[in-house]
Amino acid sequence: MMLPVLQSTITAGGVTFDPLVWSEPLMWVVLAAFLGSAVVGRSDREWARRVAVAGWVAFGAFWLVLIPHFILTQKSLIEGVGSLAAVPLSVWAGYQLWQGRDSLFALTRAVGMMGLVYVPFLTIAPLRGALVESVADQTAFLLSLLGVDPLLVDGLSYNGVPIADKPYPYESTFWFEGTTQPITYTIILACTGIGSIAIFAGGILAVSAPWRRKLRALAMTVSVIYVLNLVRNVFIAVSFGEQRMQILPGLVMTVFGLDDPQMVSYYVADRILAQTGSVLALVAITYFLVRELPEITVLVDDFLFLVTGNEYDLAAAFDTGADTVDDAAPTDD
Repeated sequence: MMLPVLQSTITAGGVTFDPLVWSEPLMWVVLAAFLGSAVVGRSDREWARRVAVAGWVAFGAFWLVLIPHFILTQKSLIEGVGSLAAVPLSVWAGYQLWQGRDSLFALTRAVGMMGLVYVPFLTIAPLRGALVESVADQTAFLLSLLGVDPLLVDGLSYNGVPIADKPYPYESTFWFEGTTQPITYTIILACTGIGSIAIFAGGILAVSAPWRRKLRALAMTVSVIYVLNLVRNVFIAVSFGEQRMQILPGLVMTVFGLDDPQMVSYYVADRILAQTGSVLALVAITYFLVRELPEITVLVDDFLFLVTGNEYDLAAAFDTGADTVDDAAPTDD
């Protein structure tokens, strides 16, 4: 029997559309193109360019179909704006690579490596389940240290009450009594930090640098992101479960189209505060990562160029002395 999978069906004008159904095949096309480009590039750079450009166009289509999911289903301003911006940026990256900006091969390789880290957790059920339940258990432990002790339950329902939008029956749902009806906060894959970890891991693994420093940078970023993500989960669980973020409930319910007043605390804690904090944390981690692994500035420089149209040299700005050529230095420091 197939386990239920979270759907994101949107109906408008009699037409039904599920962005998640369309995004999955596009995800595989993008991953194959970006990783294939890295392999082909070892023998034929021009064919690698063609494959990579096709991958960037597919990447733009991937984000395009996800826009309704983030804006209408998730009601996330940050993710919605991010996916909207990613569409032209992906096509622009492909165009610039086609025009001969070869430094974008590194960013192409990085996105492919990000997918290589993330996709196994998305597609391999035992791996995904182990990560989700481990993060849920650790979040429960931290909550107990704060004197907050909700039930941690499994299944798609509890006491006959369905758990809303739960994709898999893992033991990953915190059950609070609530004020008018039970409140459930479920740890899903997006709550494990693996997405952010994949972004930095892909970038670190893709650049040319001595492995000793790459592994050191990887250990630093993974551990920091993992810990910060647990703090984020605890913050949302306490804020939502104990209804501590009932700020301007009327306005929040109107802006996010909510029917249940209890959801105000969740949207304020997660969609506004936690997601904003996550963006700031990723910027701060990037700053310290540049200090630890200056070779990664080649990726940041190209990303900033795609966003602003201006050329940057962060290695010089930080005085890191980064060597941004494709070949790694023969010695470590």
